Amino acid sequence: MNHDTRGIRPELCIVMPVLDEAERLAGALCALQPLRRRGVRVVVVDGGSRDDTLRIARDHADLALLAPRGRASQMNAGAAACPAQVLLFLHADTRLPDDADALVQRALRSRHAWGRFDVHIDSARPLLRIVERAMNLRSRLTGIATGDQALFVRHEVFAAVGGFPDIPLMEDITLSRRLKRHGPPACLHERVSTSARRWEQHGVWRTIWLMWRLRAAYFLGADPARLAEQYGYAPRQG
Repeated sequence: MNHDTRGIRPELCIVMPVLDEAERLAGALCALQPLRRRGVRVVVVDGGSRDDTLRIARDHADLALLAPRGRASQMNAGAAACPAQVLLFLHADTRLPDDADALVQRALRSRHAWGRFDVHIDSARPLLRIVERAMNLRSRLTGIATGDQALFVRHEVFAAVGGFPDIPLMEDITLSRRLKRHGPPACLHERVSTSARRWEQHGVWRTIWLMWRLRAAYFLGADPARLAEQYGYAPRQG
């Protein structure tokens, strides 16, 4: 059933941006049902899918929305529709630990206003074990979280920094930079599991090189729109 959460103040709301994810969305949302039974709200924000994504979302989430395409735009719309005390942003191909709600609450009871999980890449390839360790270590050293790590944040802090910047790529890095003004992230050792499809479709070494090159270019001031085109995102129409 599709419940409107806008009049409710839940402890935790999971916001999931999606686009043409009908093939895997039901499984992703079914994995969140135990959390929903414990009071967590799930908001799915569709960016204009051409398949059955929105219908599936309506069947398995508390709220399903349409928003202009782009993860930043979609996640901001989801956050606005579910003003929970804590927001957690989750990709459709990422799975949370079973006790994610308790882990987040425990992390935010300390001095932290935001945080993220360590990541596990769902693949048997030894090289991807190195990649995930490098991702987790880099995040600890820099205080920067990526979307794959299920970033979570107190709602008032998210609002204070203006939410995600409306850019087509690197929105998670920019948000992390802003959140660091409110303190370092809680870097949880518990891991989320994310799909290896990006590496498997394009090749592990090619994907590693592309991501490092794009990230370096962004830090040096490159236009996120141009970087998004290099990454393979089609520009938003309208």
